[in-house]
Amino acid sequence: MKLRFAPSPTGYLHVGNARLAIANALFARRHGGKFLLRIDDTDTSRSKPEYEQGIKTDLQWLGLDWDELEYQSQRLDRYAAAIEALKASGRLYPCFESEQELAAKREARLRARKPPIYDRAMLRLTPEQRSRAEANGKVPYWRFKLSDGSKKWNDLVMGECSVKLTAISDPVLVRADGTVLYTLASVVDDIELGVTHIVRGEDHVTNTGVQLDIIEALGGKSKKFTFAHLPLLLDEGGGKLSKRFDALSLRALRHDGMEPEAVVSYLSRIGSSEDPTPMTLQQAIDSYDLSHISRSAARFDMHQLLGLNRKMLHDMPFEEIRTRLPEGATEAFWQAIRGNIDLTSEIGHWWTVVQGDIVPPSMPGDSAFLTQAAEILPEEPWGAQTWKEWTSKLKEVSGRSGKNLFRPLRLALTGEEAGPELHALIQLMGRARVLQRLQEAASQ
Repeated sequence: MKLRFAPSPTGYLHVGNARLAIANALFARRHGGKFLLRIDDTDTSRSKPEYEQGIKTDLQWLGLDWDELEYQSQRLDRYAAAIEALKASGRLYPCFESEQELAAKREARLRARKPPIYDRAMLRLTPEQRSRAEANGKVPYWRFKLSDGSKKWNDLVMGECSVKLTAISDPVLVRADGTVLYTLASVVDDIELGVTHIVRGEDHVTNTGVQLDIIEALGGKSKKFTFAHLPLLLDEGGGKLSKRFDALSLRALRHDGMEPEAVVSYLSRIGSSEDPTPMTLQQAIDSYDLSHISRSAARFDMHQLLGLNRKMLHDMPFEEIRTRLPEGATEAFWQAIRGNIDLTSEIGHWWTVVQGDIVPPSMPGDSAFLTQAAEILPEEPWGAQTWKEWTSKLKEVSGRSGKNLFRPLRLALTGEEAGPELHALIQLMGRARVLQRLQEAASQ
């Protein structure tokens, strides 16, 4: 068994194509197969080295290491050989229509209430007509002549699928400049590199019917391939997620402090009969099952992903997180804050709260109360009961209780309306820092 993930290095990975990478990698690992990373870099004008490196970095961040690495730009001779074979068999034929001519044909067919598919006019071109066109400076692009009938397969997600080839335009496989298009290059790669299972988005269903026809035209055996088409991801409102991909790139999620295992856990379960739950990578591999994927479109919910990430951080032991904590951060610090963070990027803020400098908000109505709090602040050493003893005494001398007692203290000491338990934070801050903040807040 061999599966492949084939990104184009024309941009960074987003949650949509990351979901496909995860599906291919987990399925391969669970069944003892190989995972191939194929860089589809034939578009030289848009492919960039930084995007290729970004893709590799994102996959490694997710824990998705590949067994084999291939570049389409290094396989151009294989595509050229396939092109010549299809030309020789008569399945690849030259076309000379311009975009304007094709658009006019489509409009005419639509006006005549006919499906807007290519009319195969160039198949009727005589050798003399072709020579005349080329003499006039026209350079042909090449279409693949589809078979009659349908192509059928049993999809691991969609069930029985059928594509009627006569309802599709003969696809262009080679541009006028001689460059090969994805539809042919991908087929050649899948045949020659030994890919057995192709897991991709449902937007490729029609393309699969076309590619099965090309496989057979090249002498391959279409039955050697197993397909699974995952429903598309929608946003929370049910719209196309593609419009929001820039905000949902893996590099953005990583920068924001998302845990890679939370991303894998979420994207491996989204749209399935199993609820997303925090998992290690190995647990995600062991439980991955394409048969559990629904045929309906799935909705990507950032709040749900954040919830998974929050739970992972809340349960994360100090030894696992310590290398990502600020220098000098102790286990007591992590235990105090981990229940109040959604992302690791928030850790730095709480380190500043307990060890750095903050500017307390102005609280003129609470100045006298904060002065009282400073005056009766216990001397060190402090322990687990210090906060309770201090606030109990403060309640007596001030006559305050509940929110009127605790809110001004939290604002003065942390600058925040909510956060970790103050009984733990003040021990991390130390008496001098607590006293200074109370006095500063009281003087504003």
